[in-house]
Amino acid sequence: MQLTDRINRIQISPTAAVIAEAEKLKTRGIDIADFGPGEPDFPTPDHIKMAAIKAIEENKSKYTPTGGIMPLREAICAWHKRELGSSYEAKECVVSVGGKHSIFNVMSVLIQQGDEVIIPAPYWVSFPDIVKYAGGTPVIVQTRPEDGFAVRDSAIEKAITPRTRLLILNSPSNPTGGVVPPDEYERILATCKKRNVWLMGDECYSHFTYEPHKPYSIASAAGSKEHVIIIGSVSKTFAMTGWRIGYTLGSEALIQALTKLQSQSTSNPTSIAQYAALEAMRGTMETVPVMLAEYEKRRERIVEGLRAIPGVTCEWPGGAFYAFPNISAHLSSYPGRPALAKTCTEISKMLLEKAHVAVVPGEAFGAPGYLRLSYATSIERIDEGLRRLERFFSRAEAAA
Repeated sequence: MQLTDRINRIQISPTAAVIAEAEKLKTRGIDIADFGPGEPDFPTPDHIKMAAIKAIEENKSKYTPTGGIMPLREAICAWHKRELGSSYEAKECVVSVGGKHSIFNVMSVLIQQGDEVIIPAPYWVSFPDIVKYAGGTPVIVQTRPEDGFAVRDSAIEKAITPRTRLLILNSPSNPTGGVVPPDEYERILATCKKRNVWLMGDECYSHFTYEPHKPYSIASAAGSKEHVIIIGSVSKTFAMTGWRIGYTLGSEALIQALTKLQSQSTSNPTSIAQYAALEAMRGTMETVPVMLAEYEKRRERIVEGLRAIPGVTCEWPGGAFYAFPNISAHLSSYPGRPALAKTCTEISKMLLEKAHVAVVPGEAFGAPGYLRLSYATSIERIDEGLRRLERFFSRAEAAA
């Protein structure tokens, strides 16, 4: 079959591939310590589910406006102002089929062939491929573990060229949990303004930050609106990954363009999910600190457990729910000690097949030598996974 050049520029999501392989083993009755999925293990709060049931009972199942129902767009703007200090109006908001769809639409509207998009690494797996599909060129800027994997303004400024169109900042970060401090974020915004570059802030993990970090949006900075695009989602904050509701906040002209694109592609997001998201935005936030407190316990357990494994180091994530250990010592050969494998992709396959532990290799995030482990799972499963990891790497050390 002859396919387009643009579809051949991209690959299937590596995280989806890992999850699929783990599911195959599970269907065979094999117990998998699964650190792959990047979604909360908590249920959607009851008041949100009840709002969806009510919408179904009231037959709110027809088409809605392309960019989302007006009450939801107003509620998103009010929630973002209350929680993160911005000042958007409904005409500056469009609701899409999840945060990934929102990002895809932005790239489709703003990026042309040859445009450069700066992406700090380690990066979320889909960023480079979405840029490539739009015809752009990803420009990767490496972050440093000693900076908590938070990109610095100096690195961004060096990466900007006359072809640079947009910078993507995902803070807190998937996969590292890196958090860009507000003062650094504002320096980056000033650089983007000076160099006429869009700054797209992916805030999907905004409310999962650990001390000393706090939820922050660059949209709260003075004079940000004409240069900033905000991507948000109900998926993580409200444990609604499968509901597929995301949103974009930006200038009115940008929102009009995104709505036009959406009108010729997906049309409106699911009507019932919109009413559930409306309740999420208007209702109580009491489940968020409960989830955060549990994530914090798991974070401590998994980071300390990983650090106790021979040849493994791990930074403390500042946000989100991922540990990002460095296992590069196991990729190197020493006198009398052969390398365990050449890549983390190979090691992740070995872990799944031999130890029955599912992880995502760092190569998927532009970070060879690392693994991503989601701790959006119970303490009991984390402990079991750590036991299997410790046995796997300790045996490798002993065999050497």
